[in-house]
Formats: sequence, C-alpha cells, structure tokens
Amino acid sequence: MLRTAGSIGAVMILAGYIRYFRQEVMTTLNKSLIIGGVVLLLGALVLNFRVILAYFSRRSSRLGTNTGALVLSVLAILGLVNFLGYRHPKRFDLTSEKLYTLSDQTRQIVGGINKDVRVIRFAKASDPALKDLMAEYSAMNHHIYYDQVDPQERPEIAKQYAIDREGVIVTSGTRTEHLESTEEVDVTSAILKVTRDSVKTACFIEGHGEKSLTGGESDGYGAVDGELKKENYQTRTVNLVSANDVPSDCSVLVLAGPAKPLFPQEAAMIGKYLDGGGKALLLVDPNTDPKLDDVFHAWNIALGDNIVIDASGAGRMFGTGAAVPLVVDYGASPITRNFERTMTFFPLARTVSIADKSKTEVESVELLMTSAASFATRTVVGKEVRFDPAKDTRGPVSLGVAAEHKSGGKDARLVVIGNSEFAANQWVNLQRNGDLFFNTINWLAQDEDLISIRPKTTANRRINLTEAQQRGLWLFSLFFLPGMVFLSGFYIWWKRR
Repeated sequence: MLRTAGSIGAVMILAGYIRYFRQEVMTTLNKSLIIGGVVLLLGALVLNFRVILAYFSRRSSRLGTNTGALVLSVLAILGLVNFLGYRHPKRFDLTSEKLYTLSDQTRQIVGGINKDVRVIRFAKASDPALKDLMAEYSAMNHHIYYDQVDPQERPEIAKQYAIDREGVIVTSGTRTEHLESTEEVDVTSAILKVTRDSVKTACFIEGHGEKSLTGGESDGYGAVDGELKKENYQTRTVNLVSANDVPSDCSVLVLAGPAKPLFPQEAAMIGKYLDGGGKALLLVDPNTDPKLDDVFHAWNIALGDNIVIDASGAGRMFGTGAAVPLVVDYGASPITRNFERTMTFFPLARTVSIADKSKTEVESVELLMTSAASFATRTVVGKEVRFDPAKDTRGPVSLGVAAEHKSGGKDARLVVIGNSEFAANQWVNLQRNGDLFFNTINWLAQDEDLISIRPKTTANRRINLTEAQQRGLWLFSLFFLPGMVFLSGFYIWWKRR
C-alpha cells in the first residue's frame, strides 16, 4: 500500500511539472498535483524508512544505487541544459544574406519605439515561422507583444478588431493595421504606421514628362510609390503651374527626370520653397535642361552638360554597358551610411558636383563617385566611345550632391543626382539603388531613423546541369560511391583474414 502511494506521488509530481512546462502557467491544478505528490512520496519514504535502510545495506544494492545515481545525474544535467535552452533560446543565422536576422532598418525602427504594440494572429492553428519572427522583435524591444487568438474560443477579441476571418493585425493605441503578408518588411511597415504620430508627404512634380508615379512599365516609378507608402509616407503629384506654389503639406518635393524645361515661375517657386526651409530631390538626366540654373547657383552645385562613361567593363557582369556607370565609392553622408563595398548603377548619367569647394555657406558632400576607369564626355557618336584628353574629364567624377543650409532656425536640404532612371521599376531593386533613393527621401524628410538597409531577398543559387552532367552525376552516385565503399570493405576484410 505504501509502495503504491509513493509511486502515485511520483507520478503526480511528474504530471504537475509536465503540465506546467506545456502551459507555462502554474495553475491551481498544477500546484495541487505537485504538492499532493510530494506529500505522498515523503509519507511513503518516512513510513518505509527501515525497509529502505535494510535494502541499501546490501552490497548489490549499493552498486545499483551508484549506477542509478549516475544515470539520474546525467538526466538531471541534460534536463537543466534543455530547460536553459528553452528559457533562453539562441539562434545562429548562417546564411550569407542573413535572411533570418532582422534588417538594420527594422532594428532602427523597432529599437526606438516607446509605446506598446501588439501583433495578433487570428487563427486556430499556430504559425511557427511568424512566432519565431515575432520572438526576434520582442527580444529587441519589450514593447512588442505577439498573441495567437482562436476567434471561436475568444470571439470578443475578434469582434473588438472587426475580424471575421483568419488574419494578422498590428495594433497600438487606437490604430490598427491588417497584414496581407507576414514578411519582415510588411510587419515593420505596419509597426511604423501604428506608432508614428504624423504622416509625411512626398510630392512629385508633374507636367514636364517626368517619371510616372503610378507607372508599372520599366521606366515608371510604381515600385517607388509602393515602397514609400510602406514606410508611412503619403505620395501625390503636383503641377506647380496650376497650384501656383509648392503645397504647404509637402514634406519632400521630388523632380524625377523632367524631359522638358520648367517655366521660370516654377523654378522660382522651387527656389522660394528651399529658402523657406524646404527639402527637395532633383533627378536630372543627360541631354535635358531643367532651367534650374538659379537654384543650382544658390546651392553651389554644378550640373554637367555631359554623359558619364564607365570603361572598366564591370557592368558586363550585370548585363549593362559602358553608358551605365557603376558606383562603389560614396561620400560621408547619412544617406550612404553602410554602403561600403556595395554597388549602385546609373543608366545614362551626367555629372553633378560642388561648384566651388572653398565656399562654406552651404554644407555639401559629393555622394556618388565613379571609378578611375570612367570619364565624362560631351559627345557620344556610335557605340564605341573613347576617352579624349582634350575634351573629356577623367574619372572619378561625381554623380550626385547632398547639401544642407541652416539659417534663421530653418534647415533646408537639397539632393541633386544626374540620373532618374536608377530608381525606375527596372533598376530600383538592383543592388543598392533602392536604398539610395529611399534613404535620400528619409534624410530630406529628417527621418534619419529610417535610413538603413531594407530587408533582404534570397539569392538565386540554383545549379543548372546539362543532360550530360545529370547523367554523370547519376552514374557517380549509383555506381562509383557504392563501389568505393564495397572495395574498401573488401580490402579491410582481405587484410584481416
């Protein structure tokens, strides 16, 4: 009877701890099982003390006890290691692109949040991938919480957020965002939207053949429009002639590749906007004259009447030609922070440089420097372009300038780049092109905490084999490897027989 009570006590203790580890909550039932089991086990030990003492006095019992104690010690160590691993999990991302590590941009955004944010997944079955991802967010900032809710078991929560089907929401205070995807970029974008107190507006000038903000074609800016909205910007187009001024709600003014010159009054509006502390991004392609000479002169910027040629041949690896200069050297600016040893491409670009580097009224930096194998030329005839020392300018040459002017409590900022195609749909996802454009917008809008590398994409590492290579690999795995194992075994047997 007493042995039975002791066995029941041990089972009760084990059941109580198993329930606790599964539920992660010490419920009343769990406490009752553990306490009841301890009482039964101790009672059995006390009442059977003489029997236990006589058992352990035998030599065989002592040897068995030592073995049992050793086994229990090993099990206890393994259990402790498993418990510590469960309570303090560590993950190691061994992928070259760090696909399972949160991006720098996410870390900057999430690290600065000081209000509670809940990510709730409404579904019956759990999503291990999302749970692991949110564990990374929560470890970075204790204000981030993740919950899994079964809408059938807890309909009041589903009703609170107007959920009538499975889905994921991000909520903070009175703001709620519904996620269509649970990729890192979408989760971070939703967190940004529900925690930001204000929404900034990027205004794109139209009326002169600029890049289409809604265009899905290769030279459109549809991808730019979508990404800006993910980063909590509003986007809109503005015609300065009909508006008769730069709208007051424009946080950043963008001129993206005008094919025709601006009217004098439009140029004056842009100059006035900058004088009042405005922020503007001017992307000007070769063989065009935007008629913004007064603006460039006031900001000590020289816009070259030329085309930059990259004679290094590096672009051939990416299927581009000499008219697409490659940049790997960047100026010291928040825009190009962490751009070391990375590339940006500029299809058909012109030079943009600081006009007089002795002037200090405007703080300027040349952002994008081409290689020494490049040069700027005024004339391009045919497909072959050769450097002419009498007419051309040997590289490195500058393709962009970032300038800042602080005066009277006003902080005006201007970025000029001699190319608009680098941010078009066809090119924006190539290497760091997109980061350059969006970092520029963030710097102009004084959203420096958004300036960083965007979430990664998986590199294509597929191996394409010819039919002969596939046949060779099949023969190698089917005959050669098994044959080597067989011959090795036969050789060892022959030597030992």
